[in-house]
Amino acid sequence: MPDSSPAYPIRVYNTLSKTKEAFETIHPGSVGMYLCGPTVYAEAHIGHMVGPVIFDTIKRYLTYCGYAVTWVVNITDVDDKLIQRSQERGISMFQLATQMTADYLSNLQLLGVDQIDRMPRATDSIDDIIAFIEELIQRGFAYESGGDVFFDVTKDPEYGRLSNRSADEQQGEGGGAASRKRSSGDFALWKSAKPGEPSWPSPWGDGRPGWHIECSAMSRGILGKTFDIHGGGLDLVFPHHENELAQSRCCHGQPMVRYWLHNGLMRASTEAGKVGGRSERDGSEDVSGKISRSKGAGGLASLIARHTGERIRFFLLRSHYRSTTIFGDEPLLEAGTALESFYRLFERFHRVTGKSFYELPFATRRSEFTPPKESNALLAELTTLRESFLSKMDDDFNTGGATADLFEMARALNRFIDSQSLEENKTPAAIDTLQTGMQILREMAALLGIFLKPVPKSTADDSSGKLVGDLMELILKLRADARSRKDFATSDAVRDGLQAVGVLIQDGKTGTTWQVKS
Repeated sequence: MPDSSPAYPIRVYNTLSKTKEAFETIHPGSVGMYLCGPTVYAEAHIGHMVGPVIFDTIKRYLTYCGYAVTWVVNITDVDDKLIQRSQERGISMFQLATQMTADYLSNLQLLGVDQIDRMPRATDSIDDIIAFIEELIQRGFAYESGGDVFFDVTKDPEYGRLSNRSADEQQGEGGGAASRKRSSGDFALWKSAKPGEPSWPSPWGDGRPGWHIECSAMSRGILGKTFDIHGGGLDLVFPHHENELAQSRCCHGQPMVRYWLHNGLMRASTEAGKVGGRSERDGSEDVSGKISRSKGAGGLASLIARHTGERIRFFLLRSHYRSTTIFGDEPLLEAGTALESFYRLFERFHRVTGKSFYELPFATRRSEFTPPKESNALLAELTTLRESFLSKMDDDFNTGGATADLFEMARALNRFIDSQSLEENKTPAAIDTLQTGMQILREMAALLGIFLKPVPKSTADDSSGKLVGDLMELILKLRADARSRKDFATSDAVRDGLQAVGVLIQDGKTGTTWQVKS
């Protein structure tokens, strides 16, 4: 149950107002939050994990502060790219979407993203989408033309507020659709069916929904006409979020969202140029350097196997969510080195107390915390660091600043173990102090979704780890080629040979995974 009215000084940066604002929810104690999910036409890449990790952490924090949060992440499972890819592979669009959604969900789980409440799919929401479009037509904001339905951007005087762009700068569909529009900036709400494409019946003929209307309909169906937080990457500000906002505002005569939160994008460390800068604040971003499938990003499962999900999650949270993330093996290895300092502390704690850090109880609500009864330098320092951690999270969910306080906590705990010689002289009072301090560390770490359970050792923790990962990718590709040729003898020989040297492989709908036998 939510606290009736959590009274914490949380402030968030709102892309719409371009300022930080006090966080006040529509319904006291409750938060409705929507994040644009993927278009599932190919395997997930690391860029797809940025938003989910960030908003998973935001939900954890808001829940800790006493809010009841409903977090929705949609799945776009009908789209031009999906249709094209399914035709290339010779399978149905629905089969491809199912396979790629399973891949996406698997990777979310490995990164500890487990706070999502609802994951609606566009194809399950067709009736709601059609009803939404009908309302826009009735209100004079949309029109039918040759079996297509378009939103008329000239009817919305506030169009462009989110992105600081005018209706004239809107890039609509080209080709045949352009000739059916009243103005070039109008965008499709419903697309008439082409031969051989998936379609649904509608008042305007068989067809399928446009991209933008899907999110407006799905968010309304679950969170209502106006909800608290809409998230997504900076590359979605225009045109996707601008068009979502226009559709919903015009349909309902009220704001769609109270706070628009946009995470910075990710680019490879070896690429020239950058994403954002000034544009990260005003919505006129240059996204040319972002990580994307077109730039060869991929291999997320093997990346997680090399570095562990916890390391990747920690790497994504070490900077502020609105900043650009520089991705590469070197930054990930640096994050791993940083995490090792915590793992060594957990091992010291076990040697001193015989207890596992991962089994310590900790406060799961901000209101549950009570300052330690005993007064000593360590606990006073940790209590101050805890307050600093929370103040940074209150300031637009600054996980980058908060992680710095976690490191300071670890240093203080290590100094205490050293000063008390606890590994040699296990004084009961000092051990109690240490355990209380470790519980404070665990409470704060849990807000970031880290150190919740022991993690397997990364294959990248030794100098040959990357080579092993690359070799395994090559072996599995060669085996997949053999299977595609129906050369099952070679395929089975590879599998049996790997098993003989301690490597287990498993074939699934989304591909083949491997692990070293423990």
